[in-house]
Amino acid sequence: MFMDNKHEAGREAGREAGYETGVDHALETLRTRFARIGDVESAAGLLSWDRQTKMPPGGLESRAEQLSTLSRIAHEMTVSGETAELLEAAEAATADEPDTDDVALVRLARREYEQSVRLPTRLVTEMSRRTALAETAWAKAREESDWSLFAPHLEGIVELSRESAEHLGYEDHPYDALADLYERGATRRGLEAMFEELKQGVVPLLREVSESRAAGENDVRKAPLMGDFDETAQESFGERVTARLGYDLSRGRQDRAVHPFCIGFSPGDVRITTRFDRGWLSAALFGTIHEAGHAMYEQGVDPAYTRSPLGGGVSMGVHESQSRLWENLVGRSRPFWRHFYPELQRTFPGELGGTGPEDFYQAINVAEPSEIRVEADELTYNLHILLRFEIETALLEGSLSVEEIPAAWNARMEEYLGITPENVARGALQDVHWSAGLMGYFPTYAIGNVLSVQLFEAAKAAHPEIPEEIERGEFSTLLGWLRENVHRHGSRYTPEELVRRATGGPLDTAPYLGYLREKYTPLYGL
Repeated sequence: MFMDNKHEAGREAGREAGYETGVDHALETLRTRFARIGDVESAAGLLSWDRQTKMPPGGLESRAEQLSTLSRIAHEMTVSGETAELLEAAEAATADEPDTDDVALVRLARREYEQSVRLPTRLVTEMSRRTALAETAWAKAREESDWSLFAPHLEGIVELSRESAEHLGYEDHPYDALADLYERGATRRGLEAMFEELKQGVVPLLREVSESRAAGENDVRKAPLMGDFDETAQESFGERVTARLGYDLSRGRQDRAVHPFCIGFSPGDVRITTRFDRGWLSAALFGTIHEAGHAMYEQGVDPAYTRSPLGGGVSMGVHESQSRLWENLVGRSRPFWRHFYPELQRTFPGELGGTGPEDFYQAINVAEPSEIRVEADELTYNLHILLRFEIETALLEGSLSVEEIPAAWNARMEEYLGITPENVARGALQDVHWSAGLMGYFPTYAIGNVLSVQLFEAAKAAHPEIPEEIERGEFSTLLGWLRENVHRHGSRYTPEELVRRATGGPLDTAPYLGYLREKYTPLYGL
């Protein structure tokens, strides 16, 4: 999960405000304006990171007010008349320019302004305050498995999300307005079409896998992941692995949080968090690799884009493609563990001494329905996302109430995965996203899954040696291709443009579905 720090005419106007219309001056003044706005948002992001990792519980109320104040300041700076005049002057000055970085900066600044100006400062400030309180309430509710502790907070967030959608505007459904904040151009109808393609490909394959295995077979396969794994040793191993992948700890750090996330303030300061389960090795191991994938993206953005609208990942779908690529295409592959398994065995000799890399590969790729999204296998993962997408859609249109969420959640879990969560902590309370106000975010995980395969295949087409290098523990070629074709561009291009430039085509579920079948057919002897 990547935490974004942002809290969501003409030449004469520029002249009247006293701004010269020369290209250099207009752009520099606009760039400075948005750099200062970004500084305020980064300060808010740092306070949010501290709240989730280091802050004493007694600081919650004050921290909520601090964050509310910073979000108000950033929003007022963005929507001010001065910003509007600067934009108009810069647009007029670059009207005849080719599509350069400067022109892209102005275009992105305009998008940010237009989105922000539609939202009243009161609404932005209140959402910031409520989410700061809601995240702590969510953590307590999850710990105690008590939906009632979180429900009142979520009701307020849903109400504010509906209001935000109305202010932002949409043609078909309020979900369109919110999804567009995370994946430019995403709509409910488009997402429904993608999920339908995924269902058509995944459900029959999952059925084949389920019918192929004998009773208790998966329990035997998963045995290497279960035991008593010292948390400090898990943390150290994870840091060594992510450093080898390319996560630069001189520009980052790892901490602990209730729900793993990555947050970046600049390419020189990108932080990740992880949670640990002493009895289940997989959770922290792959959570750490996942968040490092986000972090490597942020660390790879062109430093020239720092403190500007061009900085940071272009969309959450593209961001998730990076985390899922490293977590799954690399981290759950045979070549990866042929290299790293001996080191993992030395780290946990008592638990793993009698197993080999193939045993571990089988264990980490078990396919079976599970309660927890972040622990789901690649085959069932998107069904978890579909469930959340449908619940969010129903919440926004008013056909589902907050009180009804746990029952609706369990019903969909039974329908899609054939299981019912043990309790609400392992059901509707398992994710932090709603408490953070991230309505419309979940589908980006499915988009990221699809894109991860397209990008990995494009990288291998350019460099067929990548699988062999992974087996040797070498990742510079893969990371270098991603740096060149994805990371360095920041938000310079639209998501669709970036994907076409990197892969030669648009988002396409076919390569992803082909990858799943190719992987799980031999795993389960289909």
